[in-house]
This record gives sequence, C-alpha cells and structure tokens, in this order.
Amino acid sequence: MSTDVEMQRVLTDLFQAQRFAVLATDDHGQPFTSLMAFVASADLQQLVVLSDRTTCKFANLAANCRVAMLIDNRENKGSDTRDSVAVTAIGKAQEAGPGERAPLLELFLACHPYLAEFAASPTCAVVRVKVDSYLLVSSFQKVVEWRTGD
Repeated sequence: MSTDVEMQRVLTDLFQAQRFAVLATDDHGQPFTSLMAFVASADLQQLVVLSDRTTCKFANLAANCRVAMLIDNRENKGSDTRDSVAVTAIGKAQEAGPGERAPLLELFLACHPYLAEFAASPTCAVVRVKVDSYLLVSSFQKVVEWRTGD
C-alpha cells in the first residue's frame, strides 16, 4: 500500500466486514484486553465502542486514555499467516460528551442494533477513540503505518 487512498480503502473494507475488536487498556501497568463491538467513523478518525461505567476497562480508560485496538480478519486457518490482515489502531479514548453522544450512538447502533437495550442503560457510556495512527500487518510481516492527521 503506497497511498493514503489505498490504505483508507483497505481499512474501510476491513472495518465494514468486522464487527469486533480487541481493546487494550492499561490497568496500573498491567495490559488489560477486552473484546468489544465497534464501529468506525466514515473518515476513519474515530472508533466507537460502548462500555458500562462500572467495568474495569472503563476505570482503566478514565485513568489512562491511551489505548490500542486490534481488528483482524483471520479465520483460524494456516493460510492466515499469508492471507489475513491485522490492524492496530493507536489513540486516545474518552467518553463522548452530551453533544457528541447521540450521533455516535446512532452510528454504533446502525452496525449493532442488537445492543440497543444495553445502550439505553443509564450506566452505558459511549466511548470514542480518537485514532492517531493505524499499523496494518499483511502478508505475515509487511507492516504499513498510516497517521490519521488532524
């Protein structure tokens, strides 16, 4: 992938095909991972997840907003080392404010309508990850970085 357009196409295709990601947070110096339903904004600058405010992952986010999210298309086959794509999004997470919550929740629920009841819970937080960069690994060891820019 040599251009921003190519990278954006690969990311968009992957994010439309995959509904779940692994969120990595910091738990007082110990890495902590969580499987999360997610959605990407059209411009790829943000990833959106939901979290109950009473969870360890939410406490981790509140204490340290720096996160990583892994999204991939593996199929648990031997050919995955050659054929799969894995993307790590690196960025900063924070709960969406009152003015951002509704449009982000609408975007999220368009992809995950089965989570509407959870989203309506008073303890549910809409969390946006402002992505600084993506690291894409393909063909086993080919790594490309794409910075989202502001």
